[in-house]
Amino acid sequence: MAMLGKRRPPRTANERVRRERGSATRRDDATADGLSIERLAHDGRGVARDPHGKTVFVDQALPGERVRVAVHRQRKRFDEAHVVERLATSPERATPPCAYYGRCGGCDLQHLDLEAQREHKRRTLDELFTRQGLTLPEIEVLAGEGLAYRRRARLGVKCDAEGTPHLGFRARGSEHLIDIDSCVVLEPVLSRLIAPLRACLVQLEAPRRVGHIELIATAEGACVVVRQLREVPGDEARWRRFAAEHDVTLAWRVGRETPTLRWLHAPRGEALHVTLALDDTTLSLGCVPGDFLQINADVNARLVRTALAWLAPRGEERVLDLFAGVGNFTLALAPRVASITGIEGSPAMVERLADNARRAGLHQVGAQQADLATQVPDVAAVDWVIMDPPRGGAEALCRALADSPVTTLLYVSCDPAALARDAARLVQGGYRIQRAALADMFPHTAHLESMLLLTRDTPRGRSTSVEREDHGQGP
Repeated sequence: MAMLGKRRPPRTANERVRRERGSATRRDDATADGLSIERLAHDGRGVARDPHGKTVFVDQALPGERVRVAVHRQRKRFDEAHVVERLATSPERATPPCAYYGRCGGCDLQHLDLEAQREHKRRTLDELFTRQGLTLPEIEVLAGEGLAYRRRARLGVKCDAEGTPHLGFRARGSEHLIDIDSCVVLEPVLSRLIAPLRACLVQLEAPRRVGHIELIATAEGACVVVRQLREVPGDEARWRRFAAEHDVTLAWRVGRETPTLRWLHAPRGEALHVTLALDDTTLSLGCVPGDFLQINADVNARLVRTALAWLAPRGEERVLDLFAGVGNFTLALAPRVASITGIEGSPAMVERLADNARRAGLHQVGAQQADLATQVPDVAAVDWVIMDPPRGGAEALCRALADSPVTTLLYVSCDPAALARDAARLVQGGYRIQRAALADMFPHTAHLESMLLLTRDTPRGRSTSVEREDHGQGP
C-alpha cells in the first residue's frame, strides 16, 4: 500500500527484458507439446497458432513442421518466436549452404529448398493481388542460379572497444555486425576479397574512419568502394597498395555530409561497365559507384529479354522509360522502336544514359531529368510506358496513366504490395493485366521482383494509328 496514489517509476530496459523473458517462459510452458506450422508468412517466417488462438511467427520454421518455440517478442495481436526443438521436419527443408546462416541477416530462406522458395514467392504475389480484387494470369518464373549471383554488396565496418575492426553483414533486425570471410551468394570475384579486406583494415592507422565498403563486379573485374569519413593520408597509401596487390579498381568516397568520389587505383580506367546479354547482342552500360544496378545480372537479362518478347515491338512505337537508370530497358528497346526517352531523377545518371546511347549508336534515344515522385511527364504523344520505380511504387503516376492515352504499360517492381496497389488503380482506369512474371532476383531471401504487362484496346484522348490512316491523316 506504500505506493498507493503515487506515480510508479518507469521500467528500465533491463526490467522490460526480464518481464518479456518471464512471459516467454510461461508461453513455452503452454506450448510444451509444440506448435504446428500452418503456412509461410510473406516474409518467409512460419505461421502457427498457440493453444489460445494467438498467431505466432516462427523464424526458420516451415509448413508441416511441429516445433517447440521460445517467444522473443510479444505483441498485442501476435508473438514472434524462434525454434527451440523441431519435433517434425518438412520434406522441403534444405541444408543451408552458408556457414554464417542463422547469424548473418543477409539471407533468410536458405533452410527452404530453392524451388519451394520460388513457389512461396509465386503464392505471395498471387495473394497480394487477390487482396486487391485482381486475378493474375499464369505467373512466369524467371530464375537463375541460387548461389554466386550477387554482383553488388555493401559490407559494414565496425571497430570494437579494443579498436579491432570487424567486416561483414548485420544480424537480422540488429546493428550487430557478423564477421564473415566469404559469402556464397556473392560473385566469386567479390567473395574472394572479403578476407584480404579485413586484413587491410587491421593494418590501417584509423579504421574507425571507414564507414562501409561496397563491392561491385563489373566487366572490368572487381571494384572496391571505401566509404572514408575523413581523409587519412597514411591509410590512402595502404588502400593503394591493397588495390595494386589484388588488381582491383578502388575508389574512396570521402567526407560525411557531401562525400566526393576519388579514384585511388584504376588500372583499366575510371569508367565502369556492366553487360546486358540479349538474344541478338550484348549491351555495355557505363556506370559509376552509387548508380542503380540490378543485383543479379543473369536474372536481369532474363527480365529484359522477357519484356522484349511480351512487347513484341514493330518499329513504330513511341516509348517513355520512367526511372530509366543508366539505360537497362531503354537501350535494349531502342533499336526496336521509333523513339524512346529515358527519364531519371539523378542528373548524373541521365548523363550516363545519354552517353551509353551515344556509344551504342542509338540515335533514337532521348534522356531527360525529372523528379518522378512529384512530376508527371507528358504522355500525350506516347504509345507505351515502361517503368521500374523504387520500393514505394508509383501511385501518383498510375493515377495519371489511368486517365492517359497510353495503351501499353510495362511495370517492373521490387515491392509486390506496391505493385498490386498500383495495378488496381490502372485496372480501374481500363487496363487489363495481360502477362505476369516473378523474377527471383534475390534467391535465398524473401525479396521478390515482379513484372506486369497491362494493355487496353482504345487509347483515351486520341485516335489510334489505324483510325488516322483511315481518315487520310498523317502521323
